[in-house]
Amino acid sequence: MLKKKIIPVFLASVLTVSGTTGFVTEAFSENIYAAEEVHTERLADFADLLDDGQKEELEAKLDQVSEDYGCDVVVVTEETLDGAVPQDYADDFFDYNDYGMGEDKSGILFLITMSERKRCISTHGEAIQIFTDAGQEYMTDNFVSYLSDGEYYEGFMKFADLCEEFIIQAQSGEPYDVENLPKETIPFYMIFLISLVVGFVSALIVTGVMRSRMKTVHMKPDAADYMKDGSLHINRSRDIFLYHQVTRTAKPKEESSGGGGSSTHTSSSGETHGGSSGSF
Repeated sequence: MLKKKIIPVFLASVLTVSGTTGFVTEAFSENIYAAEEVHTERLADFADLLDDGQKEELEAKLDQVSEDYGCDVVVVTEETLDGAVPQDYADDFFDYNDYGMGEDKSGILFLITMSERKRCISTHGEAIQIFTDAGQEYMTDNFVSYLSDGEYYEGFMKFADLCEEFIIQAQSGEPYDVENLPKETIPFYMIFLISLVVGFVSALIVTGVMRSRMKTVHMKPDAADYMKDGSLHINRSRDIFLYHQVTRTAKPKEESSGGGGSSTHTSSSGETHGGSSGSF
């Protein structure tokens, strides 16, 4: 189905208004009506960052994750936002283009804008709890480097893969959050280096043991071992107290629980959203 660029038109209308309040209201109403007429695609590459083959594969991945788990996963690229706040823009794009699945309109939208070099996540419905603040930070840390290097297809596919992983985890009843983020996988080259180091240390230990067995003379651990038996006679002995040592242990402080979950805000249409933003 053909994509209609609802939100950019709406924002441009608001930003260029110089007439009466009635004109603003009319423009707002027309765009809401237009948004209700269409169901938009899950990939909106307005900045034209992907070739046709990449678009087809990414759309298929976004559709697969969305339809398998009942949570819209959307990617939007823009050349510029013309001064709009990325988080506001992403929230409005989600709302006015009628994204979201199920009764609570669950979904996650990822936006990048090329001129400003900004990226933004907007969540809605159940997706707010699926993608916690800590979870979003983990996700962006794992794919934003692709965007910085101009590898947009790889970055968007990594985003889609992570969305699927996070949704599956949330179905277990424990969404990824501060205390249970995914474990980092060790790269192959690190495993190889660790194996080399372990092998080298093991070889040193074995050769050290073998060398120690070849020695017939050993150093005595105590000075008394070098004295002839019966050559030392002690007539008188006493204990002299020299010093004392006091050890103090600090009482552990109670740690406050902390900082998990999802922060929320309200979009221009009155909808509750989660989300985060930054640069790339």
